[in-house]
Amino acid sequence: MTVVEVPSPRQPSASTLSFHNIQYKVDRKSAVPCKRKTTHRQILTDINGIMRPGLNAILGPTGSGKSSFLDILAARKDPAGLSGEVLIDGAPQPHNFKCSSGYVVQDDVVMGTMTVRENLHFSAALRLPSSVPQGEKEARVNHLIEELGLTKVADSKVGSQMKRGISGGERKRTCIGMELITDPSILFLDEPTTGLDASTANSVLLLLKKIASQGRVIVMTIHQPRYSIYRLFDTLTLLVGGRMVYHGPAPNALDYFSNLGYACEPHNNPADFFLDIINGDATITTMPGSEELDIEESSSPAKSIEECLGEEYRNSSNYRDTQAELERITNGKEFIQPRSHVITYNTSFFHQFRFVFMRTLWDLMLNPQTSVAQLAVNIILALVVGATFFDIKDDQSGIQNRMGVLFFITTYQCFSAVSAAELFITERKFFMHEYISGYYRVSVYFLTKILADIIILRTIPIIVFSVIAYYMIGLKFTAAAFATFTLTVALVAYTATAMTMAISADLNTVTLANILMTILFAFMMIFSGLLVNLPTVEYWLAWAKYFSIPRYGLAALKINEFVGLTFCDDLVMPNTTMSDVSTNCNVSLAGITCTGEQYLEYLGVEYTEWGLWKNHVALTLMAVVYLTITYLKLRFIKKFT
Repeated sequence: MTVVEVPSPRQPSASTLSFHNIQYKVDRKSAVPCKRKTTHRQILTDINGIMRPGLNAILGPTGSGKSSFLDILAARKDPAGLSGEVLIDGAPQPHNFKCSSGYVVQDDVVMGTMTVRENLHFSAALRLPSSVPQGEKEARVNHLIEELGLTKVADSKVGSQMKRGISGGERKRTCIGMELITDPSILFLDEPTTGLDASTANSVLLLLKKIASQGRVIVMTIHQPRYSIYRLFDTLTLLVGGRMVYHGPAPNALDYFSNLGYACEPHNNPADFFLDIINGDATITTMPGSEELDIEESSSPAKSIEECLGEEYRNSSNYRDTQAELERITNGKEFIQPRSHVITYNTSFFHQFRFVFMRTLWDLMLNPQTSVAQLAVNIILALVVGATFFDIKDDQSGIQNRMGVLFFITTYQCFSAVSAAELFITERKFFMHEYISGYYRVSVYFLTKILADIIILRTIPIIVFSVIAYYMIGLKFTAAAFATFTLTVALVAYTATAMTMAISADLNTVTLANILMTILFAFMMIFSGLLVNLPTVEYWLAWAKYFSIPRYGLAALKINEFVGLTFCDDLVMPNTTMSDVSTNCNVSLAGITCTGEQYLEYLGVEYTEWGLWKNHVALTLMAVVYLTITYLKLRFIKKFT
């Protein structure tokens, strides 16, 4: 037996993160219609500081700019309205900084249908270079599982809303592990204790402290941590209203505010105490020197607190020491404008496609509410439709029944495609995070989602539906007719799905997408060719039929089914033989339609061979256009906040 030596992970090189005169503002357009007035809101003002290896915490009340500040440090903020410079070891952030650093989002981004080990393997397969041997990737995953304390749940499903899995703390550790797979020297975390109980939050922070002791710079935002968590911080940054009111060693923060006259009561949590000061709820007991800071006399107390605390910090020795060190870092360097959001990849297109496609297929197959439910609905509906229109006859009632069932099938395929609206909406946070972190290209994500949806949720259910319903109904009993029927139904479903994706790709809510698609499909249904005789529609509205997906599908199904059928076997006129009826589509019996061709002419349908296939061409072209729109929306959607 060959023994493989497991390589020990390398110790990350210590880095220093410095930020110089960070200013950030956003533009807000007026909500009043017909008014183009734009206002500017200052989010961050004159933020300067240094973060070294260790646990660096950013605290502040809601709306203080914590998350915006973290995103700027991680190069994940839209550069519009941003000025200043973030340096790594005195040099500008590299263009692949978003991919080389780690970023753990507030909402856990991890595939619930996969195990902890599988999620870590997925991250290793896409984020580590292809030159890294598979054995080393495996060793790194195993080491992280052991280091993060995930050994007992390594082969357990993470869990989702439909199925319970591992605990919240274990999910958070899994997310951290997916970021540590690249062994980054800097790790960012946005509210890592959100949704966790006090004990679990404490265990997560103890883990981060252990990781920081290995020489990593860990920067995190956190809201009201308990004291056992606060005492783990190496550096503390306090923000209020986008202004920095303290930046320095966390153990020195109490002494700093004590010198300002704010005394922390015994047994009071320092983090809560700082928030009380920022919110104006703390009482000033003594003031430095002989001057007093009378906040209450100000006409705008909240603004006075921000200004006074900010001014006191700028006059402090902490600020002067920080500025002196920042000047040494930037000595001889010019400030550079933020780089464009360039994403780099460590693997090829086909390598990414393989892993993302397999993960997508696996997720669909393990989600019964999508894959199994879709197939079950199609089977049940096929049986119901087949029983309702069972063994359809070649008589006058058969004409109506055929039109009814064909209309129902095309309409159903359109409305069932509404389920595709949630395809890109529910996974928006997955896509955003993984794309920015360099997991895969937009084209890879787009193709895998489209192919998986077409194969699992459209093609297989349609084939099963067609096999059951077609022969129960008793439609034209030939292999060519059945193949054309199945192809037509599939093209209708593909086109309707592509249209749904094109409309919903940049929407934020599934409800809005469902409403829009329902309205559009209802409008298309009117011009499908059954509810209204299309040749009689007024010219100023006739253009709408060219955009009706069910119209093309219904026309193709009618041609496929009606050509060659006769409906007058029991109603032969005197002196008229059935051969006359079958060879002359203009022959009718007292106004009764006798042939399928005659009925198609009445409807204004061109039933030549090209008349059949031009509907398939139209559906294909429409699907291509809608898919192109979908890709462009995904490609240019705003991925940075």
